[in-house]
Amino acid sequence: MKNRNDELQSLGAATTEYKYEYAPELLETFENQHQENDYWVTLNADEFSSLCPITNQPDFGTLIINYIPDVKMVESKSLKLYLFSFLKSGEFHEDVVNKIGKDLVKLMEPKYLEVVGLFYPRGNISIHPTYSYSNEQTQYKEIEKHRFINRNINPQRVG
Repeated sequence: MKNRNDELQSLGAATTEYKYEYAPELLETFENQHQENDYWVTLNADEFSSLCPITNQPDFGTLIINYIPDVKMVESKSLKLYLFSFLKSGEFHEDVVNKIGKDLVKLMEPKYLEVVGLFYPRGNISIHPTYSYSNEQTQYKEIEKHRFINRNINPQRVG
């Protein structure tokens, strides 16, 4: 029987290669062993960093990734390396959060996913963009709607 770790390139590698430019190819998945259950997975990246595309100054923040998996789940070391690849990537906070959300949806095809960026203030303004995705099943659309309402965000204005 094939060990599920045999398919993962990053996990358990003797050496780790870090990429300093956006590299979605680093993301890896493994099979969800509890597909019969709907459950939350929350991943916090407390030391996320990227560069402002205008000033080239570093931006720091926390990324919170919440998802309800279907068949595939993201492997955490590959996610760490992927997030590190934004280090020298010049992008606005909103672009970073949307790009990460879209990459994870493409990778895993989850039932529900959200990426929340809690970026530290610059010039006394902090920016907290949220990307949200739910598949076509009504129950997940309801989750998305309620999570936006609980954050005082009008889902009709989110585009």
